[in-house]
Amino acid sequence: MAEQKKYTGGCHCGKVRFEVTTDLSMVIDCNCSICTKRGLLLTFVPPEQLTFVAGNEAALKDYQFNKKVVHHLFCPDCGVESFGTGQTPDGQKMYAINVRCLDGVDLASLKRTPFDGRSK
Repeated sequence: MAEQKKYTGGCHCGKVRFEVTTDLSMVIDCNCSICTKRGLLLTFVPPEQLTFVAGNEAALKDYQFNKKVVHHLFCPDCGVESFGTGQTPDGQKMYAINVRCLDGVDLASLKRTPFDGRSK
């Protein structure tokens, strides 16, 4: 059974901070060009599981590439991508949280699930 837990996180400088409720029993390790270059490890949540504590999406810069379906949002001050947004296959908004930006998470203990984003 998946265990949902509340985490805090955000960018390096703190311009954007948030609370997210998610299950980290499995995180996505995508091999697309941007995830590889930025070292992203991802967990996906619907909007109701993310609450902004400081700043919000409007405080971030948006970068899109390839099919332009994912909004890679990064802080204009420190450059960190703490999350991005996209849509589920049925059109619902989804947040892709960068697990590396969550406070107090032991990254070495996480089960990483490879995703072949390079071929998509």
